[in-house]
Formats: sequence, C-alpha cells, structure tokens
Amino acid sequence: MLDILTRLIDQSGVPVSAPQAKTLLTLVEQLNKWNKAYNLTSVRDPRQMLSRHIIDSIVIKPYLQGQRFIDVGTGPGLPGLPLAIIMPDCHFTLLDSLGKRIRFIRQFCHENQITNVTAVQSRVEDFEPEQKFDGVISRAFASLNDMLTWCHHLPTEQGRFYALKGQYPTAELAQLPAGFVVEQLEKLQVPEADGERHLVLIRAAN
Repeated sequence: MLDILTRLIDQSGVPVSAPQAKTLLTLVEQLNKWNKAYNLTSVRDPRQMLSRHIIDSIVIKPYLQGQRFIDVGTGPGLPGLPLAIIMPDCHFTLLDSLGKRIRFIRQFCHENQITNVTAVQSRVEDFEPEQKFDGVISRAFASLNDMLTWCHHLPTEQGRFYALKGQYPTAELAQLPAGFVVEQLEKLQVPEADGERHLVLIRAAN
C-alpha cells in the first residue's frame, strides 16, 4: 500500500516526505478500522481511500496561502488531516457537528503526535473563533452560497474560501451572494479519481 500511495503522491506533484507518507498511510489504516464500527466514510476500500481521500485532499496544498486554516464540515478529517500532516508549520482547525468524527480526529492526532490540529465539535454557524483564519476550506460540505453565508465570520479581511467541488459548479457560481468574488478556479488533477475535481477560490469583494 505504501508503494501505491508513494506512486500516487509522485503523480500528484505535491512534495511529501517519506515519514509524512507513512503517516498518511496510517491515517488510511485507522480510518478503515474505525469505519467498520462508526461509519465515518462511504468509501470502504482502503485502496480507494488513497486516491479519493488522501490525494484528493493534498492536491490543494499549492493554492493555500497563510498559516491558519479551518476545515468546515471536515467529516473524519478530510481534507484537513492530510493537509496538516504535510504542512506541519501551519495550523488547522477541523470542525464538524458529529462527535464520532471529532473523536476519531483527536485519537488519531494523539496517537501520531500531530500537534498542529485542533478538533472542534460544533455547527459552523455557532462557532466563534478567538482568532480569524487565513483560509476557510470545505470539501463536499455545502453549496457555495451556503458556505459563504454560514462561514462569512471565519476568515480575516484578506482571508480566502477554498471550496473543493466535483464538476465545474456553473449553477453555484451564478448564485454567488453579493460581496464575494471568485479569485481563481482551478481544475485539479487527482490520479485515479473518478470524475472531475475543481477548486474554487473566493474572497470578499473590496
């Protein structure tokens, strides 16, 4: 499995050290183990998790700007945990409303000495951070409109929203709320992934 993951990482072009790759593989193993009891993800095959969860998460690293990020609706820590593993100098707050997901994240971070993650159980609209974030990340969380409506209080003035989408979100882009502009829209290359992947970068209009 490590050989497969290493090959996928090489194909993605994202720099990952050998120790980081091992931790990413441990994440897949633990996610698979917990999934049998707690149903954390619909992906059952660990081999598929390598592409659909790990690589799909880390491919946005080149686009992230700043040091403090929040992953809203993180589920079992996706994409926040893989990003935290390969970006140890940045801090990630992983937020989800379901306790079993947050327990998994905390246990995994404890067992693997991951110190740049804070796991928070809360609805995003109820969460009031002590410090704002450079980036607000979401993956399969909500429509762009809902994401911006629910998360508008989270970024700094210069902060950005990073929304991971499947197909090009034509309809959602047409319904973007006032006060926000799309700064960048990238088609992502995810080795062995089914279908398209896009990243939408949004910021508040000046």
